[in-house]
Amino acid sequence: MRPTEIDSRQYDAQLADKANQLRGLFEHHNMPPLELYPSASLHYRMRAEFRVWHDGEDLYHIMFDSQTREKYRVNHFPPASQLINDVMGDLLELLKPNDTLRRKLYQIDYLSTLSGEILVTLVYHKPLDEEWQQEAQKLRDILRNKYCLDLVGRSRKQMVLLERDHVIEALNINGRTYQFKQIENSFTQPNAQVNCKMIEWALDATRNLNGDLLELYCGLGNFTLPLAQNFEKVLATEISKASVEAANYNAKLNHIDNVTVIRISSEEFTEALQGKRQFRRLEGIQLEDFDCQTVLVDPPRAGLDPDTCELVSHYPNILYISCNPQTLLDNLDILGQTHEVTRFALFDQFPYTHHAECGVVLRKRA
Repeated sequence: MRPTEIDSRQYDAQLADKANQLRGLFEHHNMPPLELYPSASLHYRMRAEFRVWHDGEDLYHIMFDSQTREKYRVNHFPPASQLINDVMGDLLELLKPNDTLRRKLYQIDYLSTLSGEILVTLVYHKPLDEEWQQEAQKLRDILRNKYCLDLVGRSRKQMVLLERDHVIEALNINGRTYQFKQIENSFTQPNAQVNCKMIEWALDATRNLNGDLLELYCGLGNFTLPLAQNFEKVLATEISKASVEAANYNAKLNHIDNVTVIRISSEEFTEALQGKRQFRRLEGIQLEDFDCQTVLVDPPRAGLDPDTCELVSHYPNILYISCNPQTLLDNLDILGQTHEVTRFALFDQFPYTHHAECGVVLRKRA
């Protein structure tokens, strides 16, 4: 089924099927009852990207069929936020008569927020000159009469900012609003409403735990900052320089002062803890000052590598957020030898697809 053809009346049934498939996948593990966190049935994605098709005077978004690879026109995109859908149409109508802005334009990326801000990236097969920038500023100013919007231009080895490369998201977590700087072309949780449910679930799962928190793959601080209230100190690691800068910016933005973010990979952090290597990036940070009794991991689809899996197995409490149930299952084969799964959740970040975002809580066996 193409994303443009989703039938929201089928949402409950597809979620039930996904939950049953997940239970079946983990049936050989002693899992607790599955907790279900549904999505909105429409307009749930805060990010979208489309190729652009030029057909004479016409200009429109396209996508490619996942089975046939044939292109098809996209006038409306039900999975995307209403804000993205509104901007899509207005933007193209302004681009069509503007030869400077439409020539060799081949992709448009949208990053929207619950706070009402949106960032649009125009991607080209040509260098972007001063004339392009002048026309882009005129376009942005017109769109700003209606939207809280900014534009970014990209081409090979070139990025042109008109004002800023980010949006400020606002998430309501248990009645408190957290603000997050989300950077263009960096990872953000795609389904903001479900993301709020994930954070609230993680807060509940870590309530009344002792010691400090270690977080691997912290990104821009999505979990880090709200969870800081449950711990005396938080030590968070992230490999992306832009994400580390955003996480530190977000900590200040939300007046949170018990979080330390270091730019280091999980593999390098493991080597540092084991004393195998020293890193200049850790200068001034005394790892022994942290009493981390809980570890939070939110790895990429490949899951935890064997050394990181071995590292986290030494912590009494493990919070594992997974975007790939199969690699989670593989990691549980190892972690299940030392820990027991006490909570198991499905967060439907990706409705109408086979993708499943999961969360498990593991407690060390006596």
